[in-house]
Formats: sequence, C-alpha cells, structure tokens
Amino acid sequence: MAVRWLCSLFGKPFDGGKRMDHGGPPQHQHPMEQQQQSYNAQHPAMMRLYEVQKQVASLGPQVCTFSGLQHDRDYKRLERELTRLLLDVDQVDTEGKPELQGARKRAAQEAEGLLRYLEENAKHPSRVAIEELSNEARQLVDDRVVAPQRVGGVAEINDELVDALQQLVLRLTQVKTEGRVPLRKARYRALTRLCAVQDVVEGRTQQQTLSLPLSGETHEAVSRINQVMVKVSVARSQLVALLMGLSGRDSCAHLSRILTEMQVELDALDVSGNAAIRNYRKQVVEEINGLLKHLDLEGEGDDTRRYELGHNNSIREIENIRAHVSHLREGILRHCAMGDLSFRPKAELQSLLTHLDQVDTAKNPCIREARRRAVVEVQAIVTFLDLREALVCRQPGHTEHPSHRAVWQVLGNLSDLQAQVLGFDGKRIDKSYMILEENLTKQLLSLDAVDPQGDETAKVARKQAVKFAQNILNYLDMKTDEWEY
Repeated sequence: MAVRWLCSLFGKPFDGGKRMDHGGPPQHQHPMEQQQQSYNAQHPAMMRLYEVQKQVASLGPQVCTFSGLQHDRDYKRLERELTRLLLDVDQVDTEGKPELQGARKRAAQEAEGLLRYLEENAKHPSRVAIEELSNEARQLVDDRVVAPQRVGGVAEINDELVDALQQLVLRLTQVKTEGRVPLRKARYRALTRLCAVQDVVEGRTQQQTLSLPLSGETHEAVSRINQVMVKVSVARSQLVALLMGLSGRDSCAHLSRILTEMQVELDALDVSGNAAIRNYRKQVVEEINGLLKHLDLEGEGDDTRRYELGHNNSIREIENIRAHVSHLREGILRHCAMGDLSFRPKAELQSLLTHLDQVDTAKNPCIREARRRAVVEVQAIVTFLDLREALVCRQPGHTEHPSHRAVWQVLGNLSDLQAQVLGFDGKRIDKSYMILEENLTKQLLSLDAVDPQGDETAKVARKQAVKFAQNILNYLDMKTDEWEY
C-alpha cells in the first residue's frame, strides 16, 4: 500500500488501485458494474467512505515526505489523524452488502498503509543512524564551541575540530536510504546543517590568522568596529547553536535582525580617507554576510530537488565521467590480462580528474561525496598503471638490500590483487570478496614481517607499500558499500 502512495504522491485518491474522480466511482468499468456502483455511490455509507478516502489522500504527501522521528509533533499529528480515519471507517455500517464491505476494506487498507509507512520510516535503522550521528555532532559542537562561550570562556576552534566535523559529514553521506524520500530528506537536512557549521568554524579559523582588531588609537571609528567584532563573535556561537538545535530561545529570524543591525551600524561609520580602516570594516562586513547566508536553512530540505538527485545535472555529469572511467578500466584490465602494457591512457585519466574538479557541487554534500568517489575510482586506475610500469622497469642489482627486495615482491602481489579489485563487481557477502580481503590482509602481514635492518630506503618503501595496500582495501570497501545519492 505504501508503494502505491509513493507512486500517487500529492493526494490523488485511489480505490483499489483505480483512480477516483472527485470522490465519484471508478471509471472505465463494465456497464452493469458501473450502474450498480452508481447506485451504491448514492448510499450514505458509500458517500462516507469516499469522504474518508479523500481525507486519507490529502495526508498522503505529508506522510510520504515526513522525515522526523516518532516523538516529533508532526508525527503524532499524522498518526492521530490517520487513526481517527481508521476508526471512522470501522464505524461505517455496510449492512452486509459486498460492495460496501469491499469499499470499506479498501479505505481501511489505504489508511493502514500510510500508518505503516509513517512508522517504518520514523523507526528505520538508517533514520536512527542519522539521528545518532546528528546527536554526536551536537555533543561535539556543544562541548567545543557553544558551552565554553555560554559560561564566558573561549571556544575551542581548531583543525582538530574541523577534521572531526568532516568525519561526521562523511559518515552521514554514507548512510543508506534505500531510495526512501523521508530518509533522503532527513539525511540531507542533517548534512546541510553540519556543513554550515563546518563552514562557520573553518571561517573562524581563517579569521584567527588576521591581525585584527586594530588599535583604537588609529581612528575613532575603530573602537566601534571592534565592538561589532565582539558582537559578531557572540553571534557566531549563537548561529552554531541554532544550526545544531542547541538553542531553545533564539530563532534564525531574531539572529538575522541582530546581524543586519550590525551591518547598518558599520555602514553608518565615517571611515573616509583611511584605506586600512575601510579594509578592516570590509572584512567585518564580509564575516557578517558569511553568517547571514546560513540563516536560510529553515526551509532547507523541503525542495525535493536538493535531495532527489537522480536528475541533477551535476550527478549526470559525474555519472557520464564514471561510465567513461569504467570503459577505460575494462580496456586496461583486458590488455593487462594479455600481457600487453602498451595501453596506458594516463593523459585521458588526468583530464577526467580535471573535469571532475570542475563539476559544480552547489555545496550539496551528497554531490560532493559522489564526486569524491569518482575521483577515487580514477586515482585507483592511475596508481595501478604507475605500479605496473614501475614493476616492468625495475632492474634490481646484486647489491639490493634483502628487505627492499621483499617489499618489491609484496608490491608485485599487490599489483595482481589490485587488478582483481578493479574488476570486482560483487557484494561483501560474495566468497570472492572475502578471498580478496583475506589476500590483501595477508600482504599487509607480510609487509609487517619485513625487517628493514636499519636500511632507510627499505623502511620508506615498506611504509609506502603498507599505505598502498590499505588504499586498495579502502577502495574495495568503497566499491561494495552500496552507497547511494
């Protein structure tokens, strides 16, 4: 039933899969059946069931795009209204007539299907995972940014915090949604807020490198700009708290008014004749503008084009590049299997990397992740070609250190395994995946057993080989994690 509602989004009433026209009987039926239903349509019970179906249909789009949890106000409202409609259906007296019984059954199924879909999405493991990651992000931001300034301290904004936020963004992009609109919407809304916080934090780390504020003795306007800078610092923390749901009192509209008032105050200052102070004011205004652009997230996620990316132009561009990469990869592996190493389209692969770098992500985290994965695919082929070429050109001498020779032997094994990984097109439950993973792990153990015996060249070579093996394992994981837009 839920699938039918997804296919009939935006409130088209249904009766057993047949479209109803303004609450009337199904169309295109046998004349005798149409005559019978036309008669029954005038029956008070049938009229009541049609009315219930129309009310259920009006709730369909809301249910199909609801992205919250069971404790949310909208969830409880939708659940309450659908339950009420089910009770209304149950109270319809069919008088034992098959036509009325069938109509009542269909009306009940429509309401029950929506109730199930509503509950399934709110309790779905992926929805729970999104909420857990959001809570983790809230705790991180509260501990490092919001809480310290709440008690008059200084926020801990540094590269470590930026990296931690980036890891959370990456983990959110990898949450599977199974194509469900509510889960896609929930993931996108969580990502946009976290990316906005990341942008604010990164902007602050850049500001810390500036030689601001200026001395108040330079110009009478400087002290007022400095006062605004203090207000901006407070507003920054308020914005972060708002984005992460850590502020129960402030609203985006209230903070927007405060920031706009700061802009008006700065615009009214007379800084003519002093380029340094004009530049100082300009930097403060730009920082305010940077905060203001993140205050339009109230309705973010309501536009399905932002998270339904199947027809997104950037995604299409990335997919076209991936198709080209796949074609090149097949050709490379085919030539390598025949022992022919002459096919080396590295220039073409580099041009594809340049093309990917120019794809417009519109700051959409899901598009950024799609581009990142495509880049990894290209880089995996490039490193494969580079290692193959190095193995062919290698001319070990009699004086080569034994540990260095051992590392090269492992690299030869890794090259063969990488060819298998590049050509792998299965799932993690496949036996071939488990064999590949086991063999790659064995090569890591072999590298761990290599003793450089004080030889610096061997030590560096072993370290690079370990990183190379780990990259192959990571690539294998990426190919099989069933990621989706």
